[in-house]
Amino acid sequence: MSRGSAEGTEPVVDGDGPEDSWSPLDEFDADRPRRRWLRTTLIVAGVVVVLGGAYVGAAYALADRVPRGTTVAGVEIGGLTAERAEAALTDGLGDLATQPVPVTAEDITGSVDPAAAGLELDVPATVDRLTGVDLRPQRLWQHAVGGHAEDPVTRVDQDALDAALTDLQGTLTLAPVDGSIVFADGAPHAVDAVDGWALDADAARETLTRDWLTAARPITLATEVVAPEITQEETERALQDVAAKVPAGPVTVQVGDRAVELPADVLVATASFVPQEGDLALQMDGAALVEAVLSRATDLLTTASDARFEFQDGAPVIVPGTPGTTLDPAALAQAVSGAVVAEPRTAAVELVQSDPAQTTEALQALGVTQVVSEFSTPLTSEPRRTQNIAAGAAAIDGTLIRPGETFSLTDALGPIDAAHGFTTAGAIVNGEHTDAWGGGLSQLSTTMFNAAYEAGMEDVEHKPHSEWFTRYPAGREATLFTGTLDMRWKNTTPYGALVQAWVAEGRTWVRIWGTPYWEVTSESGPKTNVVQPTTVYSQSATCSPQSAGNPGFRITVTRTIKLNGEVVATEPFSWTYRPQNRVVCGPDPAAAG
Repeated sequence: MSRGSAEGTEPVVDGDGPEDSWSPLDEFDADRPRRRWLRTTLIVAGVVVVLGGAYVGAAYALADRVPRGTTVAGVEIGGLTAERAEAALTDGLGDLATQPVPVTAEDITGSVDPAAAGLELDVPATVDRLTGVDLRPQRLWQHAVGGHAEDPVTRVDQDALDAALTDLQGTLTLAPVDGSIVFADGAPHAVDAVDGWALDADAARETLTRDWLTAARPITLATEVVAPEITQEETERALQDVAAKVPAGPVTVQVGDRAVELPADVLVATASFVPQEGDLALQMDGAALVEAVLSRATDLLTTASDARFEFQDGAPVIVPGTPGTTLDPAALAQAVSGAVVAEPRTAAVELVQSDPAQTTEALQALGVTQVVSEFSTPLTSEPRRTQNIAAGAAAIDGTLIRPGETFSLTDALGPIDAAHGFTTAGAIVNGEHTDAWGGGLSQLSTTMFNAAYEAGMEDVEHKPHSEWFTRYPAGREATLFTGTLDMRWKNTTPYGALVQAWVAEGRTWVRIWGTPYWEVTSESGPKTNVVQPTTVYSQSATCSPQSAGNPGFRITVTRTIKLNGEVVATEPFSWTYRPQNRVVCGPDPAAAG
């Protein structure tokens, strides 16, 4: 009986094939496709494991080599071991990494010292980045098909690089040109504003860090525009609104009830424009305006008189100064600047007090209160000589030498001529006794020298006479010949030194007033190398006969200067005098015979 019954509980086959036989194992037939899938998975997994192992193995095998075809800053290191690659980079880039890097910006060139800029090639880090175990596919791909150009690794000291860029900015820059206004041919003209440029520090820092070893040289650095402070717009506005009005007509300066007219050419000559908080401001030359006003009103001001020392009853007293009047240059400039753009064109100003240049307080602070030193020398009986000495004493009397200043007898005396009370008298000129203007002033010079000597003042210039005269201390005297020889000393005290000079009681006197400061002692040595006078004959046209006088000799005088008991200077003064020979005008009889 067939299992294909009416109940439909058995399978039915078609009439073309054999009847399928039933088996208990048929219950497991449905699991066969699942086994195939598992087997396939296991096979694939095995392949993956094998390939992965091969991949990892290759990564380890190639870990110490740089991918072939790799270059760093133009140096070929592909296929090299890490050690050889480091050596190749050191050899290939060592010099380049230490040489100055030329840079350019807007056609201006400069250079950067890598060491000073904190830029250093890190060879080991560069090679480490290209070697070692790297499981990324692109690394193995590079080993398979070849590498490419790689950037070197740079160590950067940012502070040093910033300092180098600061220095570089001083070179790679072009200052902007502010707009300005100038006057020419009596009219104002605008000078156009021009943009400048400066190094873009942030971009330059990035460029140098990245390209200092790889980019073509010189390396171009980026710049940024620097706008002028005074723009073209502001320049044009100032030209139209202010400058054009300067030469439009005169300005009247009103000083009290006095009116002084300044013509347009004076205004133009004293006007200029200066930058002021982003604008062009009219600025007038106050001093030149004062001069222009006073040249047109010469009696407008009163003159101040300085405080001064004056000797009364033989002692110095301070005669106070008196104020005068003047024009304030700043106030006048401001008033005229306002009048230029106003109607009417009138500048009102007031006279202001002008203080004396020498004030009573300033003179009091000099401490001129006591006699510091005094010296005198005896006069001769020659009246012309005495006249010159008296005129010279009057000329230098009251001369004030401030601390640090130098006294010059030539300057203090002034012109040696008849108009100033001088005459001709006996003097030694070129070794001959003759008459000369101011003859006898060497006695005033010697007296002044000794007063300064005993006050401890610094000897700047002096020269003793060629012959010794007994009225002077030997080795401590000074001749004078204006224009050739001077007698000068410097006030080395912190106080003023006031000279008092006069002729009285048959003597020449010089006294120095101030405040005692130095302690001075002097010692004269013996006269040595004594030469007795003889007779000489002279046929000079200017010969003047002389009687024999003092012998010649050499002497040294030593000055010791102390301050608060401590020696600060020991100064020897040495001089050799020639004998005062008897002079006979005419030929030597012995030679004639």
